[in-house]
Amino acid sequence: MPDWTPDLSGPVPLYRQIAAYIRGKIGSGSWPPGTKLPPQRTLARELGVNRSTVVAALGLLAESGLIEGRHGGGTAVTRPGNGEGGRGSWLAYVEEGRHYPNLPAIQAINRLEFSPGLIRLGTGEPGPDLLPGTEMAAVMAELAQGPLPLPYEEPLGSLRLRRAVSAELARSGINAGPSSILILSGALQGFQLISLGLLPKGSSIVLEKPSYLYSIHAFQSAGVRLHGLAMDDRGLIPEELEPAAARTGAALLYTIPSFHNPTGIVMDLERRQQLMEKTDALGLPVLEDGAYQELWLDAPPPPPLKAMDRSGRVLHLGTLSKSASPGLRIGWIAGPEPVIQRLADIKMQTDYGASSLSQQAAAIWLEKGLHDRHTETLRMKLRERRDLLLALLERHFAGLASWNRPSGGFYVWLRLKHPLPLPKLFHAALAEGLLLNTGDLYDRSDSRHLRLSFSYASPAELERGIARLAEVIRQFGGQV
Repeated sequence: MPDWTPDLSGPVPLYRQIAAYIRGKIGSGSWPPGTKLPPQRTLARELGVNRSTVVAALGLLAESGLIEGRHGGGTAVTRPGNGEGGRGSWLAYVEEGRHYPNLPAIQAINRLEFSPGLIRLGTGEPGPDLLPGTEMAAVMAELAQGPLPLPYEEPLGSLRLRRAVSAELARSGINAGPSSILILSGALQGFQLISLGLLPKGSSIVLEKPSYLYSIHAFQSAGVRLHGLAMDDRGLIPEELEPAAARTGAALLYTIPSFHNPTGIVMDLERRQQLMEKTDALGLPVLEDGAYQELWLDAPPPPPLKAMDRSGRVLHLGTLSKSASPGLRIGWIAGPEPVIQRLADIKMQTDYGASSLSQQAAAIWLEKGLHDRHTETLRMKLRERRDLLLALLERHFAGLASWNRPSGGFYVWLRLKHPLPLPKLFHAALAEGLLLNTGDLYDRSDSRHLRLSFSYASPAELERGIARLAEVIRQFGGQV
């Protein structure tokens, strides 16, 4: 994607500026032979020009022999000579590694989230106005007053932070001492460490379907297969677990019991107890994702599964990214000490520990009670935005869809009245300045759901975005 924009008031015509920019990318080796250029519409949007301007620029480059149309569609940088050139280029290895590339829609979302002017209706993080900028600046100022933590931390992470996390987990009923906690570079790293360090290739995981885990490839890239289990409005159905585990030889159960991503469902206490009994009988370890558990809006959820664990079967993931700061990249995993030591060893081989500065800032944040105060305020603001989104859906989506009323987290799980080709809907919405997370990211067979977030877009953006989205769906054929 472009890292430059043309000078709209300069003397050089825009199409020539764009051609020169692409020519420079090719000449420097940044775009080697075979590199596929972004679609014309994408280039036009990112560069802030008309599509006709991009077409003219690409025409110049094609005349120069620098780019060509590809048989399968799109435009690519030409290969020298008879097309067999470019040997020794890293481009040949781009998709040859063991780690799968992201889904194309996820790649597009990751890029487009930084495009100005788009209304982000699916983003799963707090908006900039919900983050504690002033309070976090004070933490950084305090950190700067003493000796800066510039050396590496120990393999498990900062002892100071692990003590603070231990105290935080105890508030939810989880008994995990500092030696049972590993500090992560964001909770997502926990998936990577588990897939690399604990699961043999060819093993299987059972999980809710739909699930956030389907939208990433942390386990699949390690040769681990995912098998979805049915859900109802109380969450994962325990009766589904035994036959699925027997059929797949499952190595573990992954679950998000509190404010499930993407559905927002909360597993009630009775269902959690049933699930713990069932996994105990099956001897099935559990990976519990607690990313959203503190973001309740109406009432606190039941205790985490880890709080019910007396035999060390549950690994519990947590993070500061959903509440205090995605940019700190601080998460943690709590579990039996030998397992935590194993994961710590893998982590040391991958990144040699999370940022020391971030760890000490997170420790201050937790120790001083700043996290509790901020989370209380955040819940209030999220509650207001949830209620606004629900009111907007009532106004604009009557007859188009049905939806849940989430009691926490970030998401409304919208079910369209009629199935639609969701990839095409994604692009139709994008053309109207709306960035969506469609249900097929979380269940490949889905053709009816959208994950709408009320955590990122401002109230004014939600009002414009939901009205515009309803019109896109009507034009797309979703009207009754």
